Order: sequence, then structure tokens, then C-alpha cells
Amino acid sequence: MSAIGAFTFVLHSHLPYARLAGRWPHGEEWIHEAAIETYIPLLAMLYDLKEEGVPYRLTIGITPVLAEQLADADILDHLDQYLQTRIEAATEDMALFEAEENQEHLRYLAEWYKEEFERVKHTLDARFNRDIIGAFRKLQEDGFIEIITSAATHGYLPLLSRDSSIEGQLKMGIRSYQRMFGRRPSAVWLPECAYRPGYLSEDDEKRAGIEYFLARNELKVFFSETHTITGGYPVGIAAGDVIGPYGAIRRRYVVAPLEAKIPERTATTFQPYFVNDTYTWPADDHHSGVVVMGRNNRVGEQVWSAEHGYPGDYDYREFHRKASTSGIQYWRITGRDVELGDKDYYHPDWADYKVDQHAEHFAHLIGDELRNYHETTGQFGIISANYDTELFGHWWFEGVTWLGKVLRHLASNPEIQLTTSTSFISQSPPTEVLSLPESSWGAGGGHFVWNNSETSWMWKPIHLAELRMERLANEISAPSEAEALVLKQAARELLLLESSDWPFLVTTAQAREYAIQRFNQHLERFDTLCDGLEAKQPDVALAQELWERDKVFPDIDYRWFATYQYED
Repeated sequence: MSAIGAFTFVLHSHLPYARLAGRWPHGEEWIHEAAIETYIPLLAMLYDLKEEGVPYRLTIGITPVLAEQLADADILDHLDQYLQTRIEAATEDMALFEAEENQEHLRYLAEWYKEEFERVKHTLDARFNRDIIGAFRKLQEDGFIEIITSAATHGYLPLLSRDSSIEGQLKMGIRSYQRMFGRRPSAVWLPECAYRPGYLSEDDEKRAGIEYFLARNELKVFFSETHTITGGYPVGIAAGDVIGPYGAIRRRYVVAPLEAKIPERTATTFQPYFVNDTYTWPADDHHSGVVVMGRNNRVGEQVWSAEHGYPGDYDYREFHRKASTSGIQYWRITGRDVELGDKDYYHPDWADYKVDQHAEHFAHLIGDELRNYHETTGQFGIISANYDTELFGHWWFEGVTWLGKVLRHLASNPEIQLTTSTSFISQSPPTEVLSLPESSWGAGGGHFVWNNSETSWMWKPIHLAELRMERLANEISAPSEAEALVLKQAARELLLLESSDWPFLVTTAQAREYAIQRFNQHLERFDTLCDGLEAKQPDVALAQELWERDKVFPDIDYRWFATYQYED
């Protein structure tokens, strides 16, 4: 039996830059929690499948700023310490519940968690030798995964004012990837799936579409939201959907107005397309050579939907209720309208049963969708199932186990070709060219989440900093050793300032004050470094101090931020 279609999970892994930037409730513990709940269990599951001989394939994005942190010695030391505190907290809960009457199940759960934390610690320290990035790299070298890159600090590219900033974000992302994974990346996750077509600026300056910069940097594939391909109104997360019945995580930005409806068209997310922006590539017989793959909404909503998404099943672990003693989550979702204080205790065996059911259902869904497309069109299609990696294990505790079971099911189905993004494009290149509208995955389908009444104040300082960096990179063409060192640190601070995380956290009110503090911190550092350069008194001591604090992107090149030169 020959395959009728292809499938790839596309997992987007990203966290804000938080090295040495505080611990609980914000800062480095974001990384620690995601590592022990998502990244390490995910690696363990993928290596288990590999050792069992399961011929799986999937696409995993790791943003450069996250990869830098996961490879950082201090963060890894703190991660080990954090795991030890989790083990000790579970041990203390065991003793506490042991001393109380009728708490046998809680005592069992505390011991169960203790064993889980110990297993993760052993996996990190012994199985992967504390080398998370190296473990991902080996899976790519063995052909099981494709690791894709992103902009260096997840900068929101369409809202940056200078093309030099887009170039700097991409070039730093590529160089970091090469250092981490030993090869050039072929595909890229655009931060927030944010795309802009080419246009003329207010002063009649050419601004190319994002695909132009990707082509110049040999990036062949990127991913978009469903409505960017098919037209119509945004759907899924872009329309304000949430995970399962979790009204508590319905963030404030879901009230964003829908952008103007994109004209509907016959394009489908079952096919990739060459991207052709009519301004950037005006000739009918020419296109960028860059390919876009759209998120399949039917498959996506099976996880994200508030009505029937798997993570909302009542037997799965409740994310929001945590024990006051240890912060450990001992409860299950229980019901859609059940208050946190009324939640029932978690039963791992009940959750395991549901995981089996949901994995089998999802595998059948993939087969049905590909079969229907093939029978209707006669074409070999692909389903790209795009999710935030941190959904699995962190938000949806059972999600990593579910992923593994889905991959097992699909790998045994001869009708479905498990693939990665670049492999599919190489074997089945697009036959059509598509022009894309300005868009993102954010609520409303446009830029509202990152540029609104509460965040618009952030963009003027960013734009002024971009221009200032560009001018310094142009003017200091032959820097002294001191100037070069300070220029490099200024470029790092600019990248960190441009992170899309800061306006996102302000808009969603998840960590508003923290995000504002971090934004202003990087802006102040950048301005102080530039003040010294412009006064011909480069502050080397400050640059070295900030390098020790940030320790990110050691091989940055400030010349990337000089005025961008277009090719004819």
C-alpha cells in the first residue's frame, strides 16, 4: 500500500530571555519548569521511540534565544538545583500526608511525583549528560527530527522599522543555530507567525516582504496561520480560542477586533506554496523560491478547541490548582464549571486511559483528513500540525505521552508518510505561487496583540534604538578593539529589547510589570552603551559587565545592523 499523504508535527519551542533575571514567579523558573515538564520528557520519549525502532519524523523549532539558555552552564546548574527542590518538596508532602488521616491517595500522588522528578533528573544528568541541545542535535543527525530556527530573540519582524533589524535578527538566529547544531538551518518559524508583504515606506523607501530576507539568508520554508493561506476570518487561536474548558487562561487580548476579512481563495493548507509578493517580485515568472506551509485548522482545533480539545478532558491534570505546601498539582480538571476549590484528586491511571483513546482518535483523524483530500483532489497532500511545544507537558501534563503514542500509530500506517518540513518540500516541491497578506497568529489575525493602546509606547523607543544602531554601524567602519566590544554588546541589547515577549506579556497581563521592567532595562543598557560610543568614550567595563550578565550570542556581528542593501 502506498502513501496517500504526509504529516508532520511542527513544534515551536520558545521562552523569553530570563538568564539570571530573577526566579519565582518570573524569570529563570520559566525555563526550569518548561525543561522538566516539556523539553526533557519530550527528548526521553523521542529517544525511547528511536531505541524501539519506530520510524518517526517530526519538525521541532527551537528559537535561538531559548537554545542559548538551554546550553548555558549557569541555567543548567540552577535547573539541577530546581529539580532537587521539587524532589524534596514531594518528599515533604509524603510525610505530611502520611501524618494525616484519610490521605492515602494524596500520599500515593506525592510519592508518584517524587519518582517522576527523580526520573527527569536522572534523564537530564545521566541519560543526556546535562546536554539538552546536544540531545536534540543527535536526533537531527540521525534523521528523526528537523530542527528549525527563528529570529534571534523572537522579534516581531513586521513592526520593526529598519530592514537592518530584520537582517540582524535572522543572521544572528542562523549563526546561533550553526554553533548549536553544526549545520545551517533550512526552515524558520517566523516569530508569532507574523508576516508582512513588500511596500513603500512613508518616505518612498522600499520595504521588501519577509520572504525576501529569508531567501537572501538561504531559508527555504516558513509557516503561517490558516487564514493567511485560505483567506477568510481568523480561526482557532487567532479567533480567540483557548485550551479545552480553561476560561481562566482566556487572556485579555481575545477581545481584539478582527482585522479586515482576507478575501477567501481556493488555496489550501494541504499544499505548500512558493511565496510571491507582487511588490517584491513583480515579474509573473519569478518568485522568491521560499515556501510557506499553513497550519491545518481541523487538526489544530482538535487540541486547542474549547469545545472538544483533548487537554480539557476531565481526567487530565488540572494546571491551575497547586498545593500550598509544595506547589505540586494534585488535582484533575474534574468538570467544565467546577471551581478550583472543588476539584477531585488526580488519578494517573485514569489519565493514561484517556491518552490511549485520544492518541488513537487523532491518528484516525489524520488518516481521514488525508484520505478525504486525496480522494477529492487526487493530490498527495500534507498536514502540518503546528503547536507550541510547551503545551505538551507544561499546560497539558499528559501531552508528551500523547505525542509519543500518536507517532507510534502514524508510523505503523502505510498510507501516511511521516516527514519533516524541508524533506517534504524536497520530495514534493510546490506547483503554485501565492501572495500572502499581512497577518499573524495573534487574536484578530493581525498585529493587535503586540501593538495596542497598552503597548504602543514601546515601539517608538525600539524604532529610535534601531536607527541609532544602524547609524553607529555605518559610521564606525573601522572600530578600535574597545569600540568593537561595546558595539557588539549594544547589538545584543538591541536584540533583547526587540523581543516580542515584552509587549505580549503586557497585553496578556501575564507578567506585565516584569515585562515592562525588562524592556526598560535593556533600553537603558543600550542607550548607555551608545552614549559612550557617540562621545568617543566606549564604556568597556560596562560592556563586559553586561556580557557576564547576559552571556548570549557570543559571535554577534554588529555590522549586520548597518543600512540594509537590496539586490536588484
